[in-house]
Amino acid sequence: MTAPLRRRLKTLGTLLITLSAVSPASSVFIIAPGVIGGAGSGAFWSFLAAGVVGIFMAFVYAELSSAYPLAGGEYAIVARTLGHLPGFLVLGLMMITQLLIVAVIALGVGTYLSVLFPAVHGPTVAAVTCALAAVLAIFDIRLNAWVTGIFLAIEMLALVVVSALGLVHPARPFTDLLAHPVVADGAGVVPASIGVIAVATSVAIFAYNGYGSAVYFGEETQDAPRGIARAILWALGVTVASELVPVTAVLLGAPDLVSLFGAPNQMSYFITARGGSTLNTVISLAVALAIINAVLAILLITSRLVFSSAREQAWPRSANRALSSVHRRFGTPWIATVATGAVCALLCYVDPQLLLVVTGTSIVAAYAALCLAAIVGRRNGSTARAAYRMPWFPAAPILALAALGYVVYQNALDEKIGRPSLLVTAGIVLASLLYYLGALRRRGTWILHGPEDDPHAPVRSNLDGPGELD
Repeated sequence: MTAPLRRRLKTLGTLLITLSAVSPASSVFIIAPGVIGGAGSGAFWSFLAAGVVGIFMAFVYAELSSAYPLAGGEYAIVARTLGHLPGFLVLGLMMITQLLIVAVIALGVGTYLSVLFPAVHGPTVAAVTCALAAVLAIFDIRLNAWVTGIFLAIEMLALVVVSALGLVHPARPFTDLLAHPVVADGAGVVPASIGVIAVATSVAIFAYNGYGSAVYFGEETQDAPRGIARAILWALGVTVASELVPVTAVLLGAPDLVSLFGAPNQMSYFITARGGSTLNTVISLAVALAIINAVLAILLITSRLVFSSAREQAWPRSANRALSSVHRRFGTPWIATVATGAVCALLCYVDPQLLLVVTGTSIVAAYAALCLAAIVGRRNGSTARAAYRMPWFPAAPILALAALGYVVYQNALDEKIGRPSLLVTAGIVLASLLYYLGALRRRGTWILHGPEDDPHAPVRSNLDGPGELD
């Protein structure tokens, strides 16, 4: 029988790791340039719209996580509300997405260290970062909470500086962002259409993604049903504020939008233009620390996903036995952590564009599954034990589904990234379906259960449907 993870976190510790996984500085410096490149100054509306979707999704996450604060996260919730098959499809999506997200974020370390060390090889630096993070992630979860908290404070300070550079002396009025968003067109700019803003919104959703990751520490958090819900809601609020404000500041304060849109590194251009090269170097180092911190936090999350899936016998028997091992001293899933770090290190050598295409819409699909889980969970009673109830139900999941549907539609019209991403997401779902039908359903060994130290944890073993709560 698999040993349980140890409940050593308080809500604050869970919140610190969760915010570190979101890594607002990494999102602003690595992901936001993609939003600005696609939507121009319309990126303000993309981030604002993504924030609205985030509010809906935070409500959904909080209610579902308070009912099922399990290390498996999204798939564990969906499997217990919609059934085993939908749950496993979400597991396939989240497994691929989480592993790739670590690599995507880690690749940013070399980009910002190159300010001081121009000759560094980005993929190798990223791979080493993943390996070192895996070693640290093996240790006590409370130690990791403190480490991520210190790094988080540094990156938040960097974002405050960036925001001040743009807001103290803006180059254009705020009304330009509201009423006249523009996007690059050759050597000039043209009005940004609703379509390009909507496509960029899916990337902005990715930039905010991570506030729901608190659920992965549900088996290590004290009073998890209430603590996880609070951590999710606080994480969403802090995330939106700490990303939307600096992005808005850059769009308002950039001396020239054409130069900003065309710059190889938009944030470095902005900081250098407004604060000088020395400040750019200092901020770049702070961002490198933030990225390393994000790699550590996301690796902590992903290793718990791997651990939970192995505990529930999702893989071959020998792999399940190893990956579900808990360290005797630290109480952490140490083999799952090492394996996750090794895979992520290898993925750092994959084409970054391919990584973005693979992760682009898989999160949207997982969000949609959670929205359905929230609605169905209320109807079939599988979330009746939730310690948190979202306000105005079912407005949040329905509005989130509508917004996600529009994002998918706009992605389908985008031949460069959006449509390929949708096809890749469909391919992952198909591969997961084939594995489920060909392996798990045939041998009938995918047994869902909660942590052994929680007598109230929901347990199911029926492979055909949601079943009855114990």
